[in-house]
Amino acid sequence: MKKIQILLILAAAGLTTINHNSWAEDNLIQLSRQHIDNLGIKIGKLELASHIPVFTAPAKVVVPPAHEFIVSTSQAGLVAKMNVSVGDKVAKGEVLGLINSPELLTLQGNYLKAVGALKLASATYERDKKLRKEGVVSGRSEQETYSNFNAAKIEANEAKQLLQIAGMTTNDVKQLDNTGKLTSQLSVRSPITGNVLERMAVSGTRVDNMSPLYRIANLDELWLEINIPQEHLTDITINDRVLVENTLVEAEIKMLGQSINPENQTVLARAVVKTNHEALKVGQKVTVQHLQTTATETYKLPDAAIASQKGKYYVFVKDKAGFIVKEVTVLGKQPDGSVITGAFSGNEDVAINNAAVLKANWLGLGSGE
Repeated sequence: MKKIQILLILAAAGLTTINHNSWAEDNLIQLSRQHIDNLGIKIGKLELASHIPVFTAPAKVVVPPAHEFIVSTSQAGLVAKMNVSVGDKVAKGEVLGLINSPELLTLQGNYLKAVGALKLASATYERDKKLRKEGVVSGRSEQETYSNFNAAKIEANEAKQLLQIAGMTTNDVKQLDNTGKLTSQLSVRSPITGNVLERMAVSGTRVDNMSPLYRIANLDELWLEINIPQEHLTDITINDRVLVENTLVEAEIKMLGQSINPENQTVLARAVVKTNHEALKVGQKVTVQHLQTTATETYKLPDAAIASQKGKYYVFVKDKAGFIVKEVTVLGKQPDGSVITGAFSGNEDVAINNAAVLKANWLGLGSGE
């Protein structure tokens, strides 16, 4: 079927009567500008490539530990409301859910009592300090009231911190100070700006202290955990790059493990995703290509620009008379083309598509694959 399509293209371009054998012998395809246009052949430059794909390995997309959080309830109670779901984007400090907690009432009551005791101790100390200056009370009496004042201040600070640990904000505590009104409703807030990866509770359920409610992650940075086959350990070093197959996602190796997994004989490598991280999903299993830096001049061309014949590969360099056929070595494949090397200056104009049509012209219809 492919040969029939090529024959029709060549016939439409008026090229079915040219002497093919002389071209194959001379590695020259004589084509006029009009014939090139009729065949729809596009001309482009060789693109320099700095990395060569060496081997592939399985990998998993993970979130850095510092960017992932389990949001838990600090007090036991009844889940009154869950505001967000899996996949939602949340801001730091945003209320994720509400818990009705009797224990929160106790903490608020203790705080108000401690604040009241602190006010009384402070007033007593100020009174005794004034009386001490007037000689009415002894220095010992002033020291005792000062000690009571410090103890009351510590208790009030402790009660305040317990409220903050329970989930009350600074503004919540100020409102409690101003109004003295207790509430059993505890707001569970997001510790970071990120995305909800998992919801672990539903409204109406009773939860214990420190029960997990959500798993949230900041996805601005992602890692790849790569299982490197032991036979390729000498091929890879820190700062090498890897490419996720079928994407344009690149990552940089930042850690190589020091032990071999006895089950699959691989070593764990960690790579930090540098480009297009939005194309990946947490937990996704992918295949990566290791890209090795090379001092040899290598180039990248679309696969449609490369023809194969009897195990060899060829590209077509533009010449005044048409195209010169040049043999190349394919070093590796990437999503947007193949990495090749050959006898090039780097300034050549080459055919970047329809290599199969040019190959048919070069070898003669029916003499190809």
